Amino acid sequence: MIKVGIVGGTGYTGVELLRLLAAHPQVALQVITSRADAGTPVNRMFPSLRGYVDIDFTHPDQARLEDCDLVFFATPNGIAMQQTRALLDAGCGSSIWQLIFGSRMWLNGASGTAWNMPVRI
Repeated sequence: MIKVGIVGGTGYTGVELLRLLAAHPQVALQVITSRADAGTPVNRMFPSLRGYVDIDFTHPDQARLEDCDLVFFATPNGIAMQQTRALLDAGCGSSIWQLIFGSRMWLNGASGTAWNMPVRI
C-alpha cells in the first residue's frame, strides 16, 4: 500500500484527488488537511466518500505528512514550497506533487523559479 497525504483536501482539486484515490486498491489515505475543517470527518463533508474515506480532516500543523510515501499539495502557489524541504529532510517517501493550475511541477529537489515565484526548497 502507498501511504498518501493530501494537503488542502477541501478545495476542488483536493476533492477530485480524494475521489480518485479513495477507491484505488493500492492507496491508503493517511492524512487529509484542512485548516477550517480540522476534526470534521471527511465523509461527513463529502457524503459520496462514505464507505471509502473514514478519517477526519487534520489541521496542517498537526498533520504527520512525514509518515506518508507520497504527498499531494492541492493548495495555492507557494504553500508547497514552504513545506517541501522539511518533508524531504524528514524522509517523506519519494515524491511530493503540487496539483494547482499555476504550478504543476514535481517538487523533488527542484530549484529555480516557477511562475514568477522563486522556488525555495
